[in-house]
Amino acid sequence: MTSFSLDAPDSFVEVDGIRFAYRRFGAATGTPLVFLNRFRGTMDDWDPLLVDALAEERPVILFDNAGIGRSGGRTQGTVTEMAQAAAAFITAVARGPVDVIGFSLGGYVAQRLALGFPEVVRRVVLAGTGPGAGEGILPSKPQVGPLRSAPQMDLAALRVLFFTESGAGIRAGDGLWERTHRRANREPEVSPDSYGQQIEAIKHFSTGGDTAYPELGRLHHPVLVANGHDDVMVPTINSFSMAQRLPDAELVIYPDSGHGFLFQYAEMFAVRVNEFLDRADQGAPA
Repeated sequence: MTSFSLDAPDSFVEVDGIRFAYRRFGAATGTPLVFLNRFRGTMDDWDPLLVDALAEERPVILFDNAGIGRSGGRTQGTVTEMAQAAAAFITAVARGPVDVIGFSLGGYVAQRLALGFPEVVRRVVLAGTGPGAGEGILPSKPQVGPLRSAPQMDLAALRVLFFTESGAGIRAGDGLWERTHRRANREPEVSPDSYGQQIEAIKHFSTGGDTAYPELGRLHHPVLVANGHDDVMVPTINSFSMAQRLPDAELVIYPDSGHGFLFQYAEMFAVRVNEFLDRADQGAPA
C-alpha cells in the first residue's frame, strides 16, 4: 500500500540563508496544512497513519526548522524566532495563507506564528500543547523530568512520555514506534546543539519571556485545541486554559490517552481535523 508520508521525497528551499528540508504531498488542491513539530522531533517522527489520513483530503507540508534534520542553519533559541523562520519558510513554499497543526513545542510556535504573522495562517490546530505561562508545564510523574530532558527518545521513554500505562496506551506506543521507523534513511537525530537551543526556547516561553498566554485574546483565527485526558508532558489543564482564552476555539479531549493522543487516535483525530479545516470554506461559526 502506498503511503504519502513514507514515499515522499525530500525537497529543499533556501530562505534568508537557511536551506530548509521539506516534503509536500497529498491532495493536489486545497489549503496546505503545515506541520510544526515537537521537541526533539524531525519530519520522520510524524505518524504516517495520521499524516496520510490528512493528506487524502488536502496538501500536506512537513518541514524541519533551522538546524533540525537535514535543514541548515542553527536552531533558534526562542519560540518567537522559530515562528519567524517558519513564516519565512511558509511564504516561500505556499501561495496565500495555510492551515497549521502544532504539536507540543510546535504548538508554541503555531501560537506565536498566528499572533505575529496573522496573514500567513488561516486555521490553527493545537495538539498536546500550552500557552506558556499560566498553569505551567510541571510534570505530574517524577520519572518524566529526566526522560523529557534526555537528548534522544527510545521506545521505553516514548511509552512513559506520550501514552498511558493501560493496555491501549502500551499498544499505541509500540504501534507509533513501528510506524515511524518504517521509512528508509530516516532524518538525522536532533543534534546536541539544537536540542539545547530547543530547551532554552521552551524555558523562555514557559517562564513568560515570549509566552502567548496574555495575548490569546487577540488570536482571532479559528482554533481546534486537542489533548489526551492525562498529558504528563504539557498537563491537560493547559488545553482548557487556552480554549477559555481564545476567542474562537473548540476543545476536544480523548479518553485513556496522554501527550501522544493524536497518534493513539490517529484516524479519529484526522477525521476531526479534516472536519474543522473544511468548515473554514463555509465561514467560521458565529
